[in-house]
Amino acid sequence: MQHISVACAIIKENGKILVAQRSETMSMPLKWEFPGGKIDSGETPAQCLKREIMEELGIEVDVGRALPHVTHPYPDFSITLVPFLCAITGGRLILNEHKAIAWLSPEGLNVLDLAEADRRWLQQNPL
Repeated sequence: MQHISVACAIIKENGKILVAQRSETMSMPLKWEFPGGKIDSGETPAQCLKREIMEELGIEVDVGRALPHVTHPYPDFSITLVPFLCAITGGRLILNEHKAIAWLSPEGLNVLDLAEADRRWLQQNPL
């Protein structure tokens, strides 16, 4: 079974957290997730996060404190989420890959159809 490591950003602003909805053409279509992406070979998780957030959302982030990792098995692969607290430092939010974004309270995240790995992380690490 293939295993991938994904860096994701927990971006907090004014008590709300940024989440993104995957597009219809992405794997796990229309699921919500903490933005980020696959860590490339030779890349640190922080470097990955800066690159992915710029590519996907058009914003620059300051990658802060690392948060606990979580590994989740899907039917065809497993994933380890490597999350970091992040803050937006520049750019303008643009949806280059996702269908939508939302700024939600920590409680509001529970009503979303989150990707299973993101939901598992949230259950183990309440915000």
